[in-house]
Amino acid sequence: MKILIIEDEKLLADSLKVLLEAKGFTVDAVYDGETGAAYAELGIYDLLILDVMMPGMDGYQVARQVRTKRFGTPILMLTAKSDILDRVEGLNAGADYYLTKPFDTRELLACINALLRRQGEQVDTLCYGNTTLDLAAGTLSSGKERVRLSAREFDVMRLLMQTQDRNIPKEVLLARVWGYDSNAVENHVEVYVGFLRKKLRSIGSNLRIAAMRRLGYHLEVEGE
Repeated sequence: MKILIIEDEKLLADSLKVLLEAKGFTVDAVYDGETGAAYAELGIYDLLILDVMMPGMDGYQVARQVRTKRFGTPILMLTAKSDILDRVEGLNAGADYYLTKPFDTRELLACINALLRRQGEQVDTLCYGNTTLDLAAGTLSSGKERVRLSAREFDVMRLLMQTQDRNIPKEVLLARVWGYDSNAVENHVEVYVGFLRKKLRSIGSNLRIAAMRRLGYHLEVEGE
């Protein structure tokens, strides 16, 4: 599971990152609203942990922007504001839960697990064009044709299906699939994109993985 922390208090953000990584999550932390919104709109995260009080673009604005782009990623808001009107504003902006600082880490983890369970129950497949990615079985299908994906192929295809027609850079694919500390290079991404293109053709998919120079990859539905 991949979590994005958007929090301008760097010490708190980094502490949360360490805590959640120790629990087995993959975590990115950014320290301002503008960067957080850009990361969130990649569509590669299972949960956003979002501070409200940030300079420039605050948490309410980030949540509204993410929801305007029709991303359904669960949002957990963290804030020192405890007034009922602040909670209402956060929920109306698109937050799924509102946790007041200071908070107990046990409550934070319980909230995260509850939101992720809810998300997991709602999303078993990703669909685009005439093609479906089964998240449980690790298979790609179109009509009656089905093909099993390797672990790397599955991770790359999942990110592409989540971002659909929005470009996802090679460096993001490298980081999300191979990890920040990996020795993998951009050629690894190209190789697995090649594998996926062959498998999409083999099942009669109308999806095409398009490459944009310096921008990365996105999916296109042929005929549209």
